Amino acid sequence: MSISEILIHLGEDRDQYFNAVAPPVIQSSNFVFPDLTAFRQVFSNELEHHVYSRGNNPTVEILRRKLAALEGTEDCLVFSSGAGAVAAAVIGNVQAGDHIVCQQAPYSWTSSLLRKFLPRFGVEHTFVDATDVVNIRTALRPNTRVLYLESPNTMTFECQDLSACAALAREHGIVTIIDNSYSSPVFQNPAAFGIDIVVHSGTKYLNGHSDVVVGVLCAEKEMVKKIFESELMTLGGILGPHDAALVIRGLRTLSLRLQRSDASAQFLIGKLEKHPKVERIWYPFHHSFPQVELAKKQMRGCGGLFSVQFRTASPEQMEQFVHRLKRFLMAVSWGGHESLMMPAIGFYGIPGKPAPALPWTFCRFYIGLEEPDWLWGDLEQALEVL
Repeated sequence: MSISEILIHLGEDRDQYFNAVAPPVIQSSNFVFPDLTAFRQVFSNELEHHVYSRGNNPTVEILRRKLAALEGTEDCLVFSSGAGAVAAAVIGNVQAGDHIVCQQAPYSWTSSLLRKFLPRFGVEHTFVDATDVVNIRTALRPNTRVLYLESPNTMTFECQDLSACAALAREHGIVTIIDNSYSSPVFQNPAAFGIDIVVHSGTKYLNGHSDVVVGVLCAEKEMVKKIFESELMTLGGILGPHDAALVIRGLRTLSLRLQRSDASAQFLIGKLEKHPKVERIWYPFHHSFPQVELAKKQMRGCGGLFSVQFRTASPEQMEQFVHRLKRFLMAVSWGGHESLMMPAIGFYGIPGKPAPALPWTFCRFYIGLEEPDWLWGDLEQALEVL
């Protein structure tokens, strides 16, 4: 099935809703049954029937079908946030006394889940440099149940060898989970390398319009059913039908948006790498990236997210650079239509919080859908103060 068919047509049985091009928002909490036979049949499998919108909603179901097809898995669940999807994937596969191995630089709320939340329930963890699968093997214990990956991660973009990680996990009966938000299903499909569960912050590229917070979990039917019946139905972190409809709308242009962001990012990187005030660029497909061959083996593209370390004499000059940028909005997240920057220096001096591991000369950029020449003009004038 082509990506165009998935994004534009899959799951949209238009003859069931007046041949409308856009699927309706079924804003109903409850669904009725004509008789007891139908009642009993539906309650035998709430994942595939409509009982109550906490479990399965028709609009949400269309989105689930599209996302599963994009990732090449049998099924999918959607949540009210990416953090919710990550938590459900992890919690659904551990219990007290278990151990998790995680790549060393995950998303901050994934780190919080492992460091602060799960230890309260007797679940241990080890962070490792997972750029070398040997380090993962060394960290395994008899009680290791989950290997958590994020390839690339979303600050310095370290990758993991997905085939090697999947093979090692299968050897030891360990569930593999990966956050695939950086690449999106357009540029990477971890299930094809043997990864068990693929999660996303769908707030990023999948929605793409900076107006919905959504999490995605893609896996085979057995795994999805297990998490649906426990973590999703019990904790109730569901996505509503209106938000699901907005994500379906966002998916229509997913391929085009990714191609534009990818091309524009490469254009700007080409300009920045020649500038004397640029010390280093982080981007998986950049020739200087230590894992560029692995990245190109596993990914079909990179998208719009890259990081830069600048040469500057003082934090004050770095702050002036940040404040001179007018066409890059200062914000967290990414993946929408707007270009963003997230300067590490902003995390220095926050009361009650330690300084980050990243140097104050570090800045992450996301390139949206604006004209790349227009964005370069803004960067060029801001670089004058460094």
